[in-house]
Amino acid sequence: MDKTIEPAKLKAATTYNAAADHFDDGPLAFWDRYGRWTIERLQLKPGSAILDVGCGSGASAIPAAKAVGPHGRVIAVDLADRLLAMARTKAAAQKLQNIDFRQADMEALGYPDESFDAVVCVFAIFFVPDMINQVRELWRMVRSGGQLAITTWGPRMFEPGSAAWWAAVKQFRADLHTAFNPWERIITPQAVRQLLTDSGIREADIIAQDGQQVLQSSDDWWTVVQGSGYRWTLEQMDNETVARVRDLNLKTLRNNGTQSIETNVIYAVAKKI
Repeated sequence: MDKTIEPAKLKAATTYNAAADHFDDGPLAFWDRYGRWTIERLQLKPGSAILDVGCGSGASAIPAAKAVGPHGRVIAVDLADRLLAMARTKAAAQKLQNIDFRQADMEALGYPDESFDAVVCVFAIFFVPDMINQVRELWRMVRSGGQLAITTWGPRMFEPGSAAWWAAVKQFRADLHTAFNPWERIITPQAVRQLLTDSGIREADIIAQDGQQVLQSSDDWWTVVQGSGYRWTLEQMDNETVARVRDLNLKTLRNNGTQSIETNVIYAVAKKI
């Protein structure tokens, strides 16, 4: 990967490298759940070649490797080297030899046209500023008869935990408070369909699915904060401010009797004719 990485991409890599210490913890089981369910929707055939873009710690790449079998192959890419190391460890523990985890930028992959039977992108397409161009690039690499799968967040992601988190951040570090997150550009089926249409994909199956992640305690929510994109904001605070934000955030959830957070998703699968 080019070491002169752009600031936005450096931010993403730094965030998820920091989040790696909690990324696979129980309260973040939704990573594996939605990665696995994305692959199940594709009904991959043994011997297929798969590209997983923004693979994280292997939530979709590992199920894909199992689905295509020893005669298939999976190339899985991500910017965060710590997540890639976790993914390699998990694949080795399951004796999967048909998967290659690579540190790479999704905007500069450079694989030839029609290289893969399926291209998969789970919770990553919204990290690039030009999503239309990126979808076109992923579609270019899909073979005739192959599939492109994009999974993204639906509305109210992580609510009510998210609202309580940002309220606490605003109270103690207003300069870090943001009213916008990158995934909010495509949180409806209509927005996802428009993205695909603008990218030149006319037909796609798009399904919205409501989901929840149960919290055994308010501490579970703080684990989600530490193991997700919110980690960037957390890393900008000193220890005293972190403690204050944490205390207020969790107090709000306890007072409201919060026992779960919403993890609504949108699946899009397009087949190239």
